[in-house]
Amino acid sequence: MNDWIKVALEASMDAGQAIMEVYGREDVGVEYKGDSSPLTLADKAAHEVILEHLSATGIPVLSEEGKHMPFQERQDWDELWIVDPVDGTKEFIKRNGEFTVNIALVRQGRVAGGVVLAPVLGHAYVGVVGEGAWRLDVGGQGGSEAANAWSTRTSLPLPSDTRPFTVVASRSHMSPETEAYVDQVRQEHGEVELISKGSSLKLCMVAEGTADAYPRFAPTMEWDTAAGQAVCEAAGCDVVDQNTGQTMRYNREELLNAWFLVSRTS
Repeated sequence: MNDWIKVALEASMDAGQAIMEVYGREDVGVEYKGDSSPLTLADKAAHEVILEHLSATGIPVLSEEGKHMPFQERQDWDELWIVDPVDGTKEFIKRNGEFTVNIALVRQGRVAGGVVLAPVLGHAYVGVVGEGAWRLDVGGQGGSEAANAWSTRTSLPLPSDTRPFTVVASRSHMSPETEAYVDQVRQEHGEVELISKGSSLKLCMVAEGTADAYPRFAPTMEWDTAAGQAVCEAAGCDVVDQNTGQTMRYNREELLNAWFLVSRTS
């Protein structure tokens, strides 16, 4: 592990433990933010754990649950961490296990690498652009066990199997545009399997090769996608911004993402 992977992986695993402590409670402390999105005690606890780890790097942090600095300040950041302490809070509240911890390192507007941890599934997805992507079995381990998890990593994409062309879509944000995309793909590929999944697990499914495409025609923010995009790019996939037709960039003035398409390029 290089230094930044070690920090991000340890942070995500310790955050995962903090999240699971709340997950097991009857009352997870649900409240609602100004945009009506839910917030729980797990979001807050994970945010604090992650900040404690990342602050030691001296690299600024843009977190969903932190203070969002104005672009006039952020535009001078050559690198930054982009964090979502609990991506898929709605899935967390439903207790379906489809939520993640997202930590990405961004340099000059491009993702350099990222970690996506799924605490309930016991998997961490790690991507280093230009080097590779891996899936780790982490169970309920904390950050002190990161080296052990890293030593048993599996390279992505996983070996391919025979299956229909598979599209993964949001469990909470299915849209008519997504349905139209599926119809279009069905004309090109014949049989198409549609899978609904929460959080950045959708990006990770394309990265690991268990899905072929993830079209997103509903709002997301930079912290929802940066870590998953890093895993995708490292695994030979691309995340294309539909406004520009280019790979999606980060630390933009507008933190709201455009519609995008995730698909395999190699």
